[in-house]
This record gives sequence, C-alpha cells and structure tokens, in this order.
Amino acid sequence: MAATSCGSKPASPPLRFWATSYEGDYSPHLMPAFTAATGIEVDVQSVPSTAAHEKMLTAYAGGVLPDVFMLPSGWIGEFATIGALAPVPSPDLVTDIVPAALALAQVEGKNWAVPWAAAPQVQFYRRDLLQDAGYASMPTSWNAWREMGRTIKRRRPDEFVFLTLLNWPDTLFSMLYQTGASMLRDHNTRGNFRSAAAEAAFAFYLSLFTENLAPRALSTEVQDPFAAFAQGRYAVWPSWPTLLLDLHRRRAEIPADRWAVARLAGPNGPGPAAMIASNVAVSAATARPKAAWALVRHLTSATSELRFQQLIGNLPARASAWASPQLQAPVLRPFAEQMREPAMAPKIIEWERIQIEVQLVAERVVRGLLTIPQALATIDDRIDQILAKRRALVEAGRIV
Repeated sequence: MAATSCGSKPASPPLRFWATSYEGDYSPHLMPAFTAATGIEVDVQSVPSTAAHEKMLTAYAGGVLPDVFMLPSGWIGEFATIGALAPVPSPDLVTDIVPAALALAQVEGKNWAVPWAAAPQVQFYRRDLLQDAGYASMPTSWNAWREMGRTIKRRRPDEFVFLTLLNWPDTLFSMLYQTGASMLRDHNTRGNFRSAAAEAAFAFYLSLFTENLAPRALSTEVQDPFAAFAQGRYAVWPSWPTLLLDLHRRRAEIPADRWAVARLAGPNGPGPAAMIASNVAVSAATARPKAAWALVRHLTSATSELRFQQLIGNLPARASAWASPQLQAPVLRPFAEQMREPAMAPKIIEWERIQIEVQLVAERVVRGLLTIPQALATIDDRIDQILAKRRALVEAGRIV
C-alpha cells in the first residue's frame, strides 16, 4: 500500500481528435510537437468525408463527441445551435485569421470554431494545350473562356475541355456568385432562383455541356480524374488547393511546366467564387477544455498551417503565415487573390441540403430533362419546402 501511494500519478488519457480527408490522414504529423511541448498525447481518428456529418451528429446524440474535431464552415451553425460546441474562449485565437476565413466560420458574429485552412476555388489548366491553341494565358471573361474551349475542341474533337462533373456543383455555384445571384429572399426563408442572374449562370453552365465541351458525367463515371487531366482528356479543371498535392505526387505523369493555375473566369472578369474552409472546434462536453483549446491553438498556429501546406497543399487561415517565403510561389498567387474576394453562402443550417437540391435539379437540366425556367421554379419550390420551419419561426419572431 505504501508503495502504491508513493507511485507516480497515472497519465491522463489521450485527447481525442477527429478530422476528415487529407487533414485526418496527415494530422498525426502535427502531434509530436504538441505532445513534446505539453506532455499530452492525442488520439487522431481520420473520418471519411462522406460519413462525417452523420457520424458527428450520432456521436453528439450518444455523448461521445471527441474533445476536438474538424468542421467545415457550413456545419458550424448547425452544431452550435444544437449545443455541441464550446465557444472560442479567447479573441486572440482568431485575431490573426484571414478575414474571409473568419467570416465563413462565424455565426451571427460569434466565434464557435477557429479557422484552420481556406480553400477558394480556382482553375487548374494545361498550359501546353492552351499554347497549342494559340493562348498565352487563361481568358478571364465567360465568353472568351468558352471561345477558348471551342478552339481547343476544334483541335482535339475527341477530347473534352472542361472537367465539370455533375455531382461537383461548386463550379455552378461559383457562376451563380459571379452573376450576383441572391439565391434566397425574405430573410433567407424562400428560394430566389427565378431571377435573371440565376438564369444567366445556368445558361452559361448548360452551354458547356450542350457544346460538348464538358462531359455529361458523374465523378463515379470518371475512374481517375487526375490521370485524365494528365493525359490531356481535359484542358481545364476547376478545383481546390489540395490538387497541388496530387500534382506534386504524380509529377512523373504531368511535369510542372505543363500546367498552371488561374482564377475562374467571370461574366466580365474574375469575381467571387466558391470557397470552403476547415475549422477546428471543441466539444461543449469535453472534460478537458484547457487541454482541448491548447490543441486547437497548436493546430491553427502559423507553424502548423505552414507544415500542412507542405504536406497536403492546404492554404493557411493565419494571415501571418502568408508572409512566409514558402507561400510566395507564383502558383499560389491566384489562390491568394481569390481569398480576397470570397463568395459568402447564406449562413443557415439548411444550406447544405439546398446545395444538394440545386445539384440534383441542375443535373436534370444538363441531361435535357428540364428547361432552365422549369428548373429554377423547381429549385424555388424545393427550397421553400426545406425552409418551411425556418419561415414559420421567422414569421413568429422566434429567429431573425
């Protein structure tokens, strides 16, 4: 008994951290420095992106959410509303955040998570294929961009030009943002797609398919999009910063001098574009809030974000990180420029469901099953159904 009473205190169990996609796979690389500095072990679980939302909600309902977890910006409002999140305890955790990333993460001006990485949509393109078609740089307006596509198509009639898959709706949403379409009305309680701006975006999007510049295909029908890009099956691929990792890994298939990055074309030049961001949040039920927030501070430090940029291509959410020579490479300039002109989606819990409905209806337009006016009316009707409860709460003065 004496020996037991004099023994060392049992070590605390590891903090639990969940993250998705590349962030989940590579987060263990960030943990040794944290453990060395604090003595706190971290158990990292990589959660598949397709199952993350359901898994986290189920974990909350069962009282087993991890201490710290990664959240896309679009989920923060939902998890804050159900009481799953602890509010950010100190303003210094977010004072150095890129404004666009911070705005995406806030809910009614309150900080419920700390931005970890920002990912504006840009376009990757085959520099060599554009040069063969007589283009020294990427056109910046819609009409010129599409005319470039036609030129490339005439030279390569058996190939497509744009990789815009039907279950990847981000390019369509970027087009909607670029036209200035206001997709909701009446205090975000009704759809507003029956507008000239939305119709213009849909018409341009549809033209890419009707002119056979983009395939009428889902991602499941393209076995390896990267290989197709490397082989020249497509010349332009609207995508995200993490594609940089694939381009680096598979540079034997496509050397760096054959591709480049540019901001997306807009109706009259580049404008707002879709932007996603990953954030780190702390469970409201964690028994170790001090340790949990210490982990958040470590993960979202400029040092950790620069390390992640090297590992997986993620762009830092910390403004100070952008002063690093590491981020001065010309290939990153379009990302930095786009981050200064982000598109802001409506901050409502139902927005993710709305995006899915828009995607499904847009696919029917591309496949010739609906006209654009029919599609816009259908989208508004579906949105109105989705927002029925919100509308009732707004009309009753329960929410604003």
